[in-house]
Amino acid sequence: MIIDFHTHIFPSFFRNKRSLFFPGESAFESLYKSPESKLLGREDLLKDMDKEGVHKSVIFGFPWENEDHFQRHNDYILESVERYPDRFVGFGCFSPLSPAGSKEAERCLGLGLSGVGELALYHSDSPFEDTGFFRDIMEICLKHDAPLLLHVNEPVGHQYPGKTRMSLTDLYNFLKGYPSNRIVLAHWGGGLFFYGLMKKEVREVLTHVWFDTAASPFLYRPDIYRVAGEIVGYDKILFGSDYPLLKPRRYFEEMYSAGLSAQQIEKITGANAEGLLRLKTEG
Repeated sequence: MIIDFHTHIFPSFFRNKRSLFFPGESAFESLYKSPESKLLGREDLLKDMDKEGVHKSVIFGFPWENEDHFQRHNDYILESVERYPDRFVGFGCFSPLSPAGSKEAERCLGLGLSGVGELALYHSDSPFEDTGFFRDIMEICLKHDAPLLLHVNEPVGHQYPGKTRMSLTDLYNFLKGYPSNRIVLAHWGGGLFFYGLMKKEVREVLTHVWFDTAASPFLYRPDIYRVAGEIVGYDKILFGSDYPLLKPRRYFEEMYSAGLSAQQIEKITGANAEGLLRLKTEG
């Protein structure tokens, strides 16, 4: 089974007149101001999944600041999972700085969503410096045994929309603060996996941490699959396309070009996600 762990879909309410939602939502504006930045819905995703051979997708919305916006978007995710339970796994999304964030996490998980994310603080100088922002959310995820997906980017290199200042030290301390939570770090965790080579402490801190591949073809050479697999293990990598940013085939081609075995690719493209999401193996 191929599972795409990182996809964004939007209801027509947001898609049709995106500019109406720019005021008060600077992150949404910076990412989607360009008409070339795609906003697609569940039917679009289903068609592309069929074309690309993807069996299930983890779907989520956007970390809106406005409570009405993220509730409406999460309702769309809930409706999508209810309508297509064999194709979609839903996560609840909202700004972690919203006073209503923890309440929304409880609502979404209580109504049957499988996790929380992709949470992001796009305009923070150091989004993980104060773990207090997340404390209630992390407790709720732990209570529901639900994974949390966090937006992370590399702290060096070229700039692009959505790239924020990132301290791997702060991120690492954040992970240390929540050792029992299952946490997925998007975009290869900004390279944090490299420190799994250290002899002390780090591998233990990463026990319940996974790394997704979202946007990898734009950011890294294909070698990253082999390098990351050798450092933290191929069972810690989750295929995520960042749909609709890139088609899954781009990722599959890079996995093959990196020289991964069929078993390693099977883990990355589905088996690891099945285990993390507690999905029953079909067949």
